[in-house]
Amino acid sequence: MSFIESTGRQGTTDYRSPPHTPGPWLALAAGIEDEVAQYFMVSARCGCFMQAARSLNVRATLLRKQLAQLEERLQRSLFSFQGSALTLSRDGQQLHEQLTTLAHERKLPVVEQRSIRLAVAESLLHDILGRDLVALLRRNASIRLEIISLDSELALQTISADVVLWLAAGDSPLPGPTFATSEPQHLAQLNYLPHIAKRYSRVTSRPDSVDDLADFMLVQWQHERQIESFRPWNNLVEQRLAGVVTLQSYELMLDMIRCSACIGLLPGYMSRYDRSLVALPGLFSEPMQHQVWLAVNTDSGEEAEVQMLAQLIRNTFAERREWFQS
Repeated sequence: MSFIESTGRQGTTDYRSPPHTPGPWLALAAGIEDEVAQYFMVSARCGCFMQAARSLNVRATLLRKQLAQLEERLQRSLFSFQGSALTLSRDGQQLHEQLTTLAHERKLPVVEQRSIRLAVAESLLHDILGRDLVALLRRNASIRLEIISLDSELALQTISADVVLWLAAGDSPLPGPTFATSEPQHLAQLNYLPHIAKRYSRVTSRPDSVDDLADFMLVQWQHERQIESFRPWNNLVEQRLAGVVTLQSYELMLDMIRCSACIGLLPGYMSRYDRSLVALPGLFSEPMQHQVWLAVNTDSGEEAEVQMLAQLIRNTFAERREWFQS
């Protein structure tokens, strides 16, 4: 509504909105629980219920239910949609101003999370864990997660982390982390085979023996040059006088195999992860293997976030157990 106020000029009037007077319903703001007030303020800031729920680490359905109950209690509609954008209604703006004023006196709870450190073998991070970690972060935007890529045994020996996922040869988890951990848990056995891109190799022309590899360029990840269990492959690469590419980057090695007609040593599950690649079994008589081990730092193993991360890793390997049977 508006009212007419004379400007003192003959024949002219001035149409202005009346000064705002807070409604008595705003007195109820002082009685809003801290948790509900935080749900409202974060939703207003994010402009998205889903993002607000992620930031608060709560289910979106719970957040919407609490805000609906708040609107019912206040008998006011606090949010509105303009297209797909979530905005505050006029009443919502008034409540936001009121809660902002009260915030100096009533400290809204802030959950401070320490950084959780995950140390993981680079190939496992890229091939197996990456997607599930992305899903975890999409569900929980408030988590503080530091990911440490392990690209060598030296890195494994020098890091400190809450959760460690590493590769070891033989049946022992050694060499493993140097700090105190829970008993290492064996998650999988990885069998390694030469791989080539399907697009560069017809079935009839794929190599059937080590001698047949002479017609192909070989690509090797630098980290694997000193691994004893990969000796058959490493000996072949070292004997080459030409036709070899050595790379520091695991991801770039994969790109070389996909796009440059190279042959490289990869885990047997790779054709499940990337269907453009095919394994070349039978070239080497000796098996080339790695074992996957998981351990949790004893100092932080009881923390809920650490347990959640360790369980996510266990679930990921359990869901992909068929990958490791080849």
